[in-house]
Amino acid sequence: MNAIIDWCLRYPRTVLSFLVLLAIAGLSTYLTIPREAQPDAEIPYIYVNLIHDGISPEDGERLLLRPMERELRAIEGIKTMKAEAGEGYAYVLLEFDAGFDGDKALADVREKVDQAKPKLPADTEEPIVTQVSISLFPVLLVTLSGDVPERTLLAIARQFEDAFEALPDVLSADITGKRDELLEIVVDPLKLESYRISQAELLNIVALNNRLVAAGALDTGAGRFSIKVPGLFETAEDVLSLPVKVSGDGVVTLRDITEIRRTFKDPDTFARVNGKPSLTLEVKKRAGRNIIETVAKVKAIVDYARADLPPNVQIDYAQDASKEIRTMLVDLENSVVIAVFLVMVVVVGSLGLRSAGLVSLTIPGSFLLGLILLSAMGVTLNMLVMFSMILVVGMVVDGGVIVVEYADRKMTEGMGRREAYAVAAKRMAWPVITTTTTTAIVFVPLLFWPGITGKFMSYIPLTLIVTLMGSILIALMFIPVLGAIFGKPGATDEKTEHYIAVTERGDLGSLPGFTGWYSRTLERALHHPGKILLGCVGLLIALQVAYGAQGKGVQFFPEVEPERAIVLVHARGNLSIRERDALMREVEREVLAVEGIVIANTTVGEPPGGVDAAPDTIGNMTIEFAEWDHRRPAAQILGEIRERAGRIAGIAVETRLPDVGPPVGKAVQIELSANLPDALSPVADRIRAYLETLPGLIDIEDSRPLPGIDWVLRVDRAQAGRFGADITSVGNAVQLVTNGVKIGDYRPDDADEEIDIRVRFPAEMRNLDAFDQLRLETRLGQVPISSFVDRVAEPTTGKLKRIDGKRVITLQANVAAGILADDKVREIKAWLAAQHFDRGVAIQFRGQDEEAAAAGAFLGQAFFIGLFLMAIILITQFNSFYATFVILSAVALSTIGVFAGLLITGQLFSMVMTGIGVISLAGVVVAHNVVLIDTYKELRDRGMEPYEAILRTGAQRMRPVLLTTFTTIIGILPMAFSLTIDVFGREVTVGAPSAQWWVQLATAVAFGLAFATVLTLVVTPCLLALPLRLRETWGPRLRKLGRRTRPA
Repeated sequence: MNAIIDWCLRYPRTVLSFLVLLAIAGLSTYLTIPREAQPDAEIPYIYVNLIHDGISPEDGERLLLRPMERELRAIEGIKTMKAEAGEGYAYVLLEFDAGFDGDKALADVREKVDQAKPKLPADTEEPIVTQVSISLFPVLLVTLSGDVPERTLLAIARQFEDAFEALPDVLSADITGKRDELLEIVVDPLKLESYRISQAELLNIVALNNRLVAAGALDTGAGRFSIKVPGLFETAEDVLSLPVKVSGDGVVTLRDITEIRRTFKDPDTFARVNGKPSLTLEVKKRAGRNIIETVAKVKAIVDYARADLPPNVQIDYAQDASKEIRTMLVDLENSVVIAVFLVMVVVVGSLGLRSAGLVSLTIPGSFLLGLILLSAMGVTLNMLVMFSMILVVGMVVDGGVIVVEYADRKMTEGMGRREAYAVAAKRMAWPVITTTTTTAIVFVPLLFWPGITGKFMSYIPLTLIVTLMGSILIALMFIPVLGAIFGKPGATDEKTEHYIAVTERGDLGSLPGFTGWYSRTLERALHHPGKILLGCVGLLIALQVAYGAQGKGVQFFPEVEPERAIVLVHARGNLSIRERDALMREVEREVLAVEGIVIANTTVGEPPGGVDAAPDTIGNMTIEFAEWDHRRPAAQILGEIRERAGRIAGIAVETRLPDVGPPVGKAVQIELSANLPDALSPVADRIRAYLETLPGLIDIEDSRPLPGIDWVLRVDRAQAGRFGADITSVGNAVQLVTNGVKIGDYRPDDADEEIDIRVRFPAEMRNLDAFDQLRLETRLGQVPISSFVDRVAEPTTGKLKRIDGKRVITLQANVAAGILADDKVREIKAWLAAQHFDRGVAIQFRGQDEEAAAAGAFLGQAFFIGLFLMAIILITQFNSFYATFVILSAVALSTIGVFAGLLITGQLFSMVMTGIGVISLAGVVVAHNVVLIDTYKELRDRGMEPYEAILRTGAQRMRPVLLTTFTTIIGILPMAFSLTIDVFGREVTVGAPSAQWWVQLATAVAFGLAFATVLTLVVTPCLLALPLRLRETWGPRLRKLGRRTRPA
């Protein structure tokens, strides 16, 4: 390392040129690196979707899921296989082990799906295999609403869809809330009877005349000609003119017996924005593209088109992800400016203005170098990367402070600045490398954090590591060169010179002020090292017990003031879509009357994407709040919504906030699984009854089918055969009453997709009584199907859920405000342990409890692995097991400050954020102790007595330890107090949502480091003196005892 430092000082112009290049490249990277709200992490989920129109849940489980599960379970690396069958669909969701190869897993799944396809029913649509990706989540919702015809709104949405998807940054712009178009052939059954046309004849005629005919080509020897036989319907007129029956010269066409119209499919959902009919475009960006630029381009297209839109069409934006990233960027820029300013304030008082300027260079220099490395690795500037840079602000200056402070000391002794910075860089090279490496290496295990939580959080250690490594180059290469040119001792008065001289070789007790008080206190403490150590251990145990008894408890992720929320509306019974819509309109009126809501996006008939809604959910509202500083807290707004909507008879209202961190669903989730499905319901009944009596639980639900009926038409095959009827003819006749029989499709010029052609009865004949009046044309003439079909009411089945091939029932509940989910889960577990259930039923907690337990287990392992890695570096540095023990013991004792901080501030222990804070603290604490013990080792190598070496080590290293501690604490103090300081806008805010994310982490580091300073300056010296004191106390006694026991 000395050779590199000498080379840098020998060629300062070259080094300065590299510094300029670093600044230009770093600034260019900062301006061009893609910005994203969430990191584009690879999510270990692959989704297989199966569509079979009209299939029942039982048949879906038997005919779709089981064949698919048998093939998919053979794939290696599957962690969990979840499946669900519902009315007309089924799906399989595969979760893979951490570190999976996404491309290989996707190829394996597609191969197994291809093998399963021949085993599926013939009418099942092509299975769709999708890998879940962050890029599939929208970055902006563009909502179109207004009192205009549905087709007009759809036409406008399609124009925007084409314009958005023409942008290179946009992956797709999907329209949601629309109904599929339909060419509807309405058949009058009386006309069919009068013309003696059977339903089968009608369906066959239409199907046989809508075919793609590949006629081929004809080679006549005199030429070659392509032969075309146009056979596909292109317009509605082609269908209307189709001959159905011919008698002599008379021709009966479809026009004579049907009414054909281009319309939309029957609604199964309605969508509104602020009470007006709406359509929504979900804009998804391509991976690696700049989210701010993408959203800006989309909004520019909308602004340009506004002038040509009908005046009563309203355009709104929702879930704008660019706002969050823009806020974080402002916070990052302000944090850097504030950190540089605070470092300057702290360092100027001790080292002078020039030295403070050199130290502050490490912050932007390390950041720019870190950005260059992150960009080269394909990492985008996302929320976690930016927070990591805010967190590391106080850490990157440590190396610069150590080098500059030592050089300042040497210049005060009379050494020239070039020589002083050369000596400082060489003398402190290994301490700087060791301290920074130990700070960084503790984060290395976090890079291997499994699961979705780990995929996201791994960006924090990655950013910290590359930025800290960059700070080594700044401290040992650029600062010595700049110091050799611009360096100047900070304070050269007699008082400072006297201080330096005394700490080197004078009477430490004669020092005035805080340094003298510290030296005298340390000298007294060195006489009782065992008591000091036992006192710290006792304090640690006492604080942990106190937090367990008086603390606020444990949570998974911190609570953050939300920007939006979801209102779920529940009602029971076989409600039609119109009845559901009527209830949702009542809820909508109440919600829109609540102050603090900007946009209310209502969806009737389907649960929101990404939310595991109960079976009785009839609709939902996604509400966007006003800016957090212009409204009441979200909890009060949602409380008012519950109160208002609770007055509406026949419904129940549930409110949910977006998940902070990975999606985990409701706070309490209990999963029951069994090979025998009949064993599940009795156990679910008992647990559900207990949950209903447990105070603090709300919105309790389970996944069992709701009370309701399904109408089953049972065909007596033998009796039907006597009339010449069969299941297919009965099924076609029934479909004429329900959704209609699909007989083909066509693509008109004004449509982007193929439009279904369906035959059905008029609306007035589509009811339950129509089943009893249905007639089939058979060889015996018109026969009512009631002759061989019985209509029976049976309990509805609902959705069937499976995990790893077993039927499951899930019970879920939220917790009331002020109640911790962890406390309720512990209470439920204690009750379950005392119960006796069917042994064939497995009970497992899912969701937040499962994720929190996994995160806690991993962070505990990562902490000890990090300590072991640090121990290897420390043993290499000092070649001493005891010195390593001393340093690592300071890490364990530093958690005293963490628990004290949580008790003082009244904060919860966040399994993830506080856990990461403790790991971050470990690296900083080790760095301070390494410098202290390195100085002690140097003084001992000079021949100084142990006690004197310990005292002088404390006196000499007190200033750099306090400086590095203060810079680190001050750098994160605004986050610990949830402060957002806008330097450029000259505004200070408290409690902003972007700041709430990091309060617990920053509190753990700030309070832990404050106490760790006492450890470094008092307890670590006492531990160094402990072996000496033990030898002095017990050595003579042992020798005396040895003489007594020695034989004569």
